[in-house]
Amino acid sequence: MLRGGTFICLVVFFSLYLAGTATWPDNRETITQYRGKVVRVSDGDSLTLLVKQKEIKIRLTQVDAPEYGQPYSARSKQLLSRLVYGKQVTARVEAIDDYGRKVARVYVGNLDVNAEMVRQGAAWVYRKYARDESLFRLEQEARDAGRGIWGLAETEQTPPWEWRHGKR
Repeated sequence: MLRGGTFICLVVFFSLYLAGTATWPDNRETITQYRGKVVRVSDGDSLTLLVKQKEIKIRLTQVDAPEYGQPYSARSKQLLSRLVYGKQVTARVEAIDDYGRKVARVYVGNLDVNAEMVRQGAAWVYRKYARDESLFRLEQEARDAGRGIWGLAETEQTPPWEWRHGKR
């Protein structure tokens, strides 16, 4: 059994310990969804959304499109532009990347833009970050049909994460 003084010391100790390890909310944004107009498409997996006169950079989650200079890069960007440019979209944010972009699933109405990019063969499923199994099925269907990047010569079908690594 603990004596009164020992008990109080333990309470004070644990209170100080918990106060030092507690995580207090900071002032960073905690918004998980944005709705706005797409004002820029940077490439096949990045866009800029205008929300209340503020530009928000969005990176499509779980997909990776060809990099600038890589085969099919321009066509991938064109497809994303056709799908979203000038349109109202909803971006459901999952994370923030190392460049400060919101990593999100993007929708135009009920159309899942991330999935559509894979379905059209304009982007790969990003193996390192993919969690949605349906994206792998869509990629295989695009590959089997020879759509987009899958219609290129096999030597030109280098996934962007490998292409980036080779460029360094």
